[in-house]
Amino acid sequence: MEVTYGMMIAIGAITYFAWQRPEIHQKMMLNTYATFHERQLERLITSGFVHNNGIHLFMNLFTLYFFGGAIEEIFNTYFGSTGSFLYVLLFLSAVAIANLPTLYKQKDNPNYNSLGASGGVSALVLAFILFDPLQELCLYGLLCLPGYILGALFIAYSIIMGKRGGDNINHDAHLFGALYGVVFVLILKPSTLEAFINTMF
Repeated sequence: MEVTYGMMIAIGAITYFAWQRPEIHQKMMLNTYATFHERQLERLITSGFVHNNGIHLFMNLFTLYFFGGAIEEIFNTYFGSTGSFLYVLLFLSAVAIANLPTLYKQKDNPNYNSLGASGGVSALVLAFILFDPLQELCLYGLLCLPGYILGALFIAYSIIMGKRGGDNINHDAHLFGALYGVVFVLILKPSTLEAFINTMF
């Protein structure tokens, strides 16, 4: 859990620091126009370390604590000394990759901004489900379902809301972060797919 704790502290501290300095907060967001046209590509990752408000931050850190900690242990078990590195790589690359569809769709919109670690966190959730699909998961402590059902509902919800839009939430980042988490795990450990299928059927 040491790496997970470190990531939580870093995200929380950077978010708080940015809240005190609105100009830095603005520069760290994923402003799609500046990222694409002014080549400020660092925003693809820095946007994952700033959040809109306390609730937004808490939800991502809460999810990171449970699923990040679980993936950290799984990766350390399967990949030994490189486990922690691969875990951090999964999270950071997921934050960036999850932002790419939004960047492409909104690249000419100078008023579009996105922020938060949700893309990276979604990758961790789906990666965990791939390893343990029958583990019962609770959505914010309220709705408890087997992981594979919750994962399917999450993907369906992200697709529907992404098409609908209008709620100021980057559902595309949730969706593509989740899918990327699955791809990342299958590249690292292809046998996970067979184990998943055997568990399910």
